[in-house]
Amino acid sequence: MTNDDSQDIVNRPSTNSVPGAIAASKSSPVPGTKVHLVAGGVAGLVSAVTLQPFDLLKTRLQQQQSISGVEFRTTIAKELKKLTQIKDLWRGALPSTLRTSVGAGLYFTILSKSRTYLAEAKVNTNTKSSTSVLPRLTPFENLATGFVVRAIVGFITMPVTVIKTRFESNIYNYNSMYEGVEGIYLGNQGQVGQPATKSVRNFFKGSVATLARDCPYAGLYVLFYEVFKNDMMPLITPLVLPSSLQEYNSGVVNSSAAVLAASVSTTITAPFDAIKTRLQLTNQTSILKTTRVLLAEEGGIKNLFRGLSLRLSRKGLSAGISWCLYEEFLRSSVASKVLLS
Repeated sequence: MTNDDSQDIVNRPSTNSVPGAIAASKSSPVPGTKVHLVAGGVAGLVSAVTLQPFDLLKTRLQQQQSISGVEFRTTIAKELKKLTQIKDLWRGALPSTLRTSVGAGLYFTILSKSRTYLAEAKVNTNTKSSTSVLPRLTPFENLATGFVVRAIVGFITMPVTVIKTRFESNIYNYNSMYEGVEGIYLGNQGQVGQPATKSVRNFFKGSVATLARDCPYAGLYVLFYEVFKNDMMPLITPLVLPSSLQEYNSGVVNSSAAVLAASVSTTITAPFDAIKTRLQLTNQTSILKTTRVLLAEEGGIKNLFRGLSLRLSRKGLSAGISWCLYEEFLRSSVASKVLLS
């Protein structure tokens, strides 16, 4: 799950299709901090490893392509042909899993605590939800909590995000995490025509663009997920789901809501993703200047949406994978005995 993948597992599945399940969910204990942290971390870990090829190809599409100063456009097919082994699709998997697993655990834990705090602060207001362990909040509160929590977690995990982006690119040929950390700290040392810029700040390159992508995405995801899950999908699934499969209605409702919310939020924030990637792979430091460069290159405004299809695929799949793993982990006897003890 990316830096930006943990926000896709904000709520537990709906149980509105099974009355008995609703009562059970209300009476069951609310998962503690340790459960959220471990469940989110495990879900983020598996999601990151499984979907790393999508991230790698997206980064390759968004980086500036040039040979002897002459720019050229690349495609997914061309990038796949450049790979000598299938395992090359998982280049950068280590920093990616570190970022996503830690980020997912932190994000989900802080988000759940924030939402619970807001619900408890309300007086004479019913915030209980029959479709989630987390309390039901207003649309603005959903948007705000997702936005703020993503900003906190995004800043904490930014150094690993920069390392991950460099590993995925074919501009930098790092062979180890240590070499990547050293190379980023030394700045542009070793690059022709580029002065060395030794600084810890190099680990936070593209921070503004990254947060400009991730924070709105997180807020929008929580907002749309709640709307799709509680208002839209429960009306649609009974019409399209055969009666023999009605027992799976809650799973269909929540997974569909997750994919739709991820797709809408990803499309809206796509330009910031392209800008973020370019900032972290070049010596550029200005968002406005980087935007002008992207628009001036062949393709124009389309460059702001390069890699969108890969990111849409990844985010949709990430939502499904993360939700399944998170829910099953919470239901497992191991989680109940070990984490709730």
